[in-house]
Amino acid sequence: MGVDRHYRIVIVGGGTAGWMSAAALARFAPPGHRIELIESEAIGTVGVGEATIPAIMLFNQALGLDEGEFLRETMGSFKLGIEFAGWLKPGHSYMHAFGEVGHQHGLLPFRHYWARGRKAGQAKPLAHYSANELAARTGRMGQPAGGAPMPYAYHFDAGLYAGYLRRYAEARGVVRHEGVIAAVRRAENGDIAAVRTEDGREIAGDFFIDCSGFRGLLIEQELQAGYEDWRHWLPCDRAVAVPCAAAGDFTPYTRSTARAAGWQWRIPLQHRIGNGHVYCSAFISDDEATATLLANLDAPAQADPRPLRFVTGRRRKFWDRNVLAVGLSSGFMEPLESTSIHLIQSTITRFLTVLPGGPVGDAVRDGFNRRAALEFERIRDFLILHYWANQRHGEPFWDHCRTMDIPDSLKARIEEFQAACVIQPSADELFTEVGWLQVMAGQGLEPGSWNPIADGLSEADLGRFLEGVERAAIDTVRPLPQHIDYLAALVTAQDAATGAAA
Repeated sequence: MGVDRHYRIVIVGGGTAGWMSAAALARFAPPGHRIELIESEAIGTVGVGEATIPAIMLFNQALGLDEGEFLRETMGSFKLGIEFAGWLKPGHSYMHAFGEVGHQHGLLPFRHYWARGRKAGQAKPLAHYSANELAARTGRMGQPAGGAPMPYAYHFDAGLYAGYLRRYAEARGVVRHEGVIAAVRRAENGDIAAVRTEDGREIAGDFFIDCSGFRGLLIEQELQAGYEDWRHWLPCDRAVAVPCAAAGDFTPYTRSTARAAGWQWRIPLQHRIGNGHVYCSAFISDDEATATLLANLDAPAQADPRPLRFVTGRRRKFWDRNVLAVGLSSGFMEPLESTSIHLIQSTITRFLTVLPGGPVGDAVRDGFNRRAALEFERIRDFLILHYWANQRHGEPFWDHCRTMDIPDSLKARIEEFQAACVIQPSADELFTEVGWLQVMAGQGLEPGSWNPIADGLSEADLGRFLEGVERAAIDTVRPLPQHIDYLAALVTAQDAATGAAA
């Protein structure tokens, strides 16, 4: 695209979205780009996105962050998957674990042999064939001495992560301005030319990244990019969050527990547990929702419950004129599958592939917006599946979710699976075949048949294959240390390294 001698990118808003954007640009933007960020200590951040998915490792590695230092600075812990307790029905639990479930046999994915084995009474629940889930359920964490690695992600304090990235970005030339935006100045062509703070300072830019949260200060209040409301499919519209002291099992997984009108999250960190209750205000009052949360904590609350209101959906334009929306200003997907921070990361990564250094044509913006919209829509369908495929009969909220109409794209995916155990996500989709399998099976959907190639194994060979896969998962997990010991050793090693360097 060509690069102006001094191309100014101004990030409006801090928090996780702002400082992830600043850190990535500080790392990858060429020297001709000047990066500035405006935020105010007086404006709080939402801070509910403390659980992640394995892609966060790619972001941290791209920045060159040391894992031990990162975990120490963010009070982080490891995450091998997400447990869904009570989502199918009370008393039932399953896990969307990272990594493979079973392994391919010949041409076919494991699920076809598993489906055949289930019909014949030979196959056990999917959990028996997942090393990640076996490790998570037994509180273990680590990497096998041989064979394929176990994918993992993190739990961390989002506020500490933002602070960590701020130090990283400022050390690499990002200029931070303290202040509240009071006005926006437009150029003659309609682009944003500058923003002005309450104390009268004007900060001009060639390009602006809107990380101002739900209000969308630039993308919506100024440019009116529009918003697509998905509450008819994902009706939860409020949440209340509260930390409590670290207590109970130090689980290497996130827990999502179904409640009468929504669900509760549990995210274990080194210093505390993050808790929240996502709910639909049409089925429960704010006071009842808060009481439900407080009654289901591992330890006493450490702060007053913090309310949050949201509209699930996405911006109609993520990139409009010379403004890119990142984070909550681009849309909101409830944190059921820990996609909030991932969507920040993917937006930044996608932007870097088309990083402007001067005027940008409509073709680039339109292509960017199409890809971003498709990503949101695919994640939307995955979240809807959890709600729609439930057997919690007699509960108004869950009855509503089970009987609501769903997108045609999701209907087709469910029909494929139920007909012939077929799962066909696109190559660039966030959630893999294995992820879809675990949630569909966990939510009670069953395939009516399977690929006939799977019938090529005799019953005896099928039984031996399934037993071998289960045994391999057990053997992978058995030598691994406990999560708490593995984390402590990593952080202690980092402390020692820091002390030696000092």
